[in-house]
Amino acid sequence: MVNGLRSYSLRAIRAARYVGRGFTVTLDHMDRLPITIQYPYEKLIPSERFRGRIHFEFDKCIACEVCVRVCPIHLPVVDWGLGEGMRRKRLRSYSIDFGVCIFCGNCVEYCPTNCLSMTGEYELSTYDRHELNYDQIALGRLPASVGRDHAIQAISSFDYLPEGAVASGDAIPLLDGFGGWEVTP
Repeated sequence: MVNGLRSYSLRAIRAARYVGRGFTVTLDHMDRLPITIQYPYEKLIPSERFRGRIHFEFDKCIACEVCVRVCPIHLPVVDWGLGEGMRRKRLRSYSIDFGVCIFCGNCVEYCPTNCLSMTGEYELSTYDRHELNYDQIALGRLPASVGRDHAIQAISSFDYLPEGAVASGDAIPLLDGFGGWEVTP
């Protein structure tokens, strides 16, 4: 009977320790502030390497179709014809469907005339998928800068995090388009 009482009390003490550890974790998280940002009014500025919407410069394009050949899904649609009196290709239209694009950046990297570039624009949502098919006019528009809109607070780093929310050596997700992580010093 004494051994049974002793083993019961040891199990009760062990269970109390487990409950106490869980309770300390809960108490540790209770004094933290939320880490979220208020999206329409506060926007994160993506890093330099972020792969957003593609910008296209019609005048620089030579219709070589390298972008189509290096694209894993052969996405850019290039329509060209021979120029009158010349043996050179002349670009008629260029379009990319961002509903299908995987934002790999191959078209930008291999373009010989640098007429394609990645922008930091990440707000491409729409109710109709056909609106995601951008032609050369839509691709030629530069995205509006977040810093220019005074109604929106632009957040460029981890300033939005409350003090002490990130301990040294913690890994924080980056908005760089690669799904990367940054380790704080």
